Amino acid sequence: MADDRRPHLVVFSGSGISAESGIQTFRAGNGLWAEHPIEEVATPEAWRRDPARVLNFYNLRREQVRRARPNAAHKALADLERQGFRVSIITQNIDDLHERAGSRSVLHLHGEILKARSTVDARMQYPLPRGGIELGDICDKGSQLRPDVVWFGESVPYFGEACALVAEADLLLVVGTSLAVMPAASLLEHTPLDAPSVLVDPEAETLAPPGVTRISQPAGKGVPALVRHWQREGGCGCRKPCWDERQDARMPLPPPLDT
Repeated sequence: MADDRRPHLVVFSGSGISAESGIQTFRAGNGLWAEHPIEEVATPEAWRRDPARVLNFYNLRREQVRRARPNAAHKALADLERQGFRVSIITQNIDDLHERAGSRSVLHLHGEILKARSTVDARMQYPLPRGGIELGDICDKGSQLRPDVVWFGESVPYFGEACALVAEADLLLVVGTSLAVMPAASLLEHTPLDAPSVLVDPEAETLAPPGVTRISQPAGKGVPALVRHWQREGGCGCRKPCWDERQDARMPLPPPLDT
């Protein structure tokens, strides 16, 4: 278990990390998204207009997620946690790849595709270890089940919790996101002034706000390299010293990996 004196690394992950596991993204406009416009399958209006089409789309996406496997970036973050670092992950992704890699503290901003929920009470959630959701599948209150995901135009229920996590960060690591989708993109505004931020993305040079360390690499390459650096140096370059159990003493931290 991580020591509370260890620095708190908060990770904010987006679709780029899942894309490297073969999950198609709407921004890339490939695969399922090429055949299904957002407004026809991923909005409350689409659900009211044609729930069968929406359910079919998410059933296909769900099978895609089940076939996917965690990549090197997911595994590196989970390894960091297993080795005693304090890691919290906030993800925009609706897949379970962080969890399957071994990460235990994962907050899904946009919901989880491997769950269904009631259309009348969002708190009524049901795991979907296999199969999908069909018309006629109902919750305990007798209402139709829908995917437990946040559609475009809906509020983000865990946004306040995510802001609180970022506000506690000693270091913020952003992976695989354009930082363009609101309100999630505004999370960075809650980072403490003295907490460093690092962005790992192939387009980091153009995406990163001023003052953010840029690592212009895919998640599967940049994140493991960064994690190896922190493991080797005994810290993560944040504002708080790490506890080195080998020496039983406080030790200064190196700066974040620079590229």
